[in-house]
Amino acid sequence: QVQLVESGGGLVQTGGSLRLSCAASGSIFSLYTMGWYRQAPGKQRELVAQISSGGSTNYADSVKGRFTISRDNAKNTVYLQMNSLKPEDTAVYYCRTVLIGYDYWGQGTQVTVSS
Repeated sequence: QVQLVESGGGLVQTGGSLRLSCAASGSIFSLYTMGWYRQAPGKQRELVAQISSGGSTNYADSVKGRFTISRDNAKNTVYLQMNSLKPEDTAVYYCRTVLIGYDYWGQGTQVTVSS
């Protein structure tokens, strides 16, 4: 069983920054591939960024150059640094991991970017 708890969301103006955190339970966090996803009202949930156990990253085209995913294995935490935020980044952001065929999601944190 893995528990994921996101934090760091909020209201920010266009061009602003936020850092999201996702704290994970489990003694083998360093082996998890972690992902940040988001879901805007009326839209499907989409992958924003992902980081492997070895630190390899990939990003959605819409956030490349603005968002950075990172991890601190000593703290069992993955981060999403979001810069140059746009109104279209408004969504609920979730972290996710898949471990031994089980799909784990956090409860989500709301990010709202005002124009």
